[in-house]
Amino acid sequence: MRVGWEKFTAAAISLTSSLVPATAAVPVQEEWFQYAAQAQVLGHCVPVINPTELIWSKAFIQKRNRHDGVDIVHLILKQREAIDWQRLIMYMNPHWEILLCHLLTFRWIYPSERDAIPDWLLDDLLERLSRQREGPPPATKLCRGRLLSSSDYRSATEKWGFLNGEDECGNER
Repeated sequence: MRVGWEKFTAAAISLTSSLVPATAAVPVQEEWFQYAAQAQVLGHCVPVINPTELIWSKAFIQKRNRHDGVDIVHLILKQREAIDWQRLIMYMNPHWEILLCHLLTFRWIYPSERDAIPDWLLDDLLERLSRQREGPPPATKLCRGRLLSSSDYRSATEKWGFLNGEDECGNER
């Protein structure tokens, strides 16, 4: 299948950096290519990551000098119909708060387009937040920031006594 230029552009934002994530939170997986489209690039037929997997791959790239949130916002804006929201929530389930942050950012940036995000998804994530707020905070001092940037949160784990959240399984969410 040949992909139109607009779809190709939206789906291929930072393709190279998406295939080599800036953090270990989202390693490239064979499943990504199961949903990939084919596109002609410089005369070669190559797989192009589906917007769902592209959002997942970019969700954790939030470094001081690089933040891929703008790519996520624009993928939602231009590829909303191609995003498999069920699959995205499955990928993001252990880190649902990051997804909620990106969705709220989208709503803030493009208030007239907020219906691009399914109501059921926002309701689900806000309900999770409500349930989480009812319970006590985790007893363990944990910093998940290293999932976003291995360097920007180093002080939290090396000087301030927080455990590195890179090893956390997500059981307290």
